[in-house]
Amino acid sequence: MKRHSPARRSALKTLAALLPVLAIAPARAQDKSATVRIGYQKSSTLITILKTNGALEQQLAPLGVRVSWHEFTSGLPLLETLNTGSIDVSADVADTVPVFALAAGASLTYIAQEAPSPGAQAIVVKTDSPIRSVADLKGKRVAFAKAAGAHYLLIAALDKAGLAFRDITPAYLAPADGRAAFERDSVDAWAVWDPFLSAVQRQTKVRILADGTNLAEYQRYYLASTPFAQSRPDVIRVIYDALAQTGRWVKQSPKDAAALLAPVWGLDEATVEQANSRRSYEVRAVLPERLREQQAIADAFTGEGLLPRKVNATAVAIWKPAL
Repeated sequence: MKRHSPARRSALKTLAALLPVLAIAPARAQDKSATVRIGYQKSSTLITILKTNGALEQQLAPLGVRVSWHEFTSGLPLLETLNTGSIDVSADVADTVPVFALAAGASLTYIAQEAPSPGAQAIVVKTDSPIRSVADLKGKRVAFAKAAGAHYLLIAALDKAGLAFRDITPAYLAPADGRAAFERDSVDAWAVWDPFLSAVQRQTKVRILADGTNLAEYQRYYLASTPFAQSRPDVIRVIYDALAQTGRWVKQSPKDAAALLAPVWGLDEATVEQANSRRSYEVRAVLPERLREQQAIADAFTGEGLLPRKVNATAVAIWKPAL
C-alpha cells in the first residue's frame, strides 16, 4: 500500500473536509454509467489535486458518471485531442493555446477561466548574463514552449522594447528541455511559467528580465468539446464547482496544498508554495468581455505571421453556469 508523508496525509484530510460532496440534481435515467474523459498536464494544479484526492469521482457518482484521466505534455496537443472528440474536458491551458486551436479550425466550448496571474510567468537570464533588459535580447536565442503563455509574454515584451519577434532566434522547447538548454548555455534566455519558473529561481542563479505585469495577464482556460458541453451540462457544472472550491482551498491552505502537490510535481514544498502564491486560482465564469485579451493575443500572433489565418477569438461557444 502506498504511504503518504504526514504532511501530505494532513493536506488530504483538510481538503476532504473542505470539499464535501456537492448537492447534485437527479440525473437523467441512463442504461449504464457514462465516463467523462479529462485531459490535463502535469502543471494543471486544480485538476491534479482533484485527481489525487478522488473528490471529482465522488461528486460525479450520483450522476452515474465515472472519470478517466489522460495526461499530455503540452496544451496544444491536449486541445487538438479535445477537438477530435477523444477526450471531453480539458484542464487549464494558457490563454494562448485556444487561439492556436481556433486558428486550426477547432470547435471548442469555454467552460471556465482563472483570473489573471501576470507574475506566474517570466523571461529569465542567468545572474551573470550581460543581458540587462528585454531590448538586449536582439539577436539572441530564447527558449520557450510554442503556443504557451510565455510565447505571448515574449512577443509583448519585445514589442514594448521596440523589437519584433523576428529580432530574436526562437528555440521552441518544452519546459524540461528549455531548462536543460538554459542551464548549459545553449540559449541566452528562457521564457517560462510556474512551477517551472519558481523551480529555476530557487535552484539556479537567475534574474527576471520581465514578467507579465502590464504585458500579459496570463488567464488560464478550461474547455470542453462542444458536443459534450451541449449534452452534459450537468457534468460540466459539477466540474466547474469542484474547480472553484479547489482554487479557494489552495489559496486558503497554501502549505497543505504544497504538501499535496510537491510529490506529484517532484518539487520541494517551498518551491510549490512560491509557485502557487503567484497564481490566482480564482475560477470564474467566462464572459465575452473577459475574452478581450484573447483577441489581442490572436492579433499579435497573426501580426508576427505565426497563425495561418486571422482569428475572431471572441466568437466562441461559452458554457454559462446556471444561477
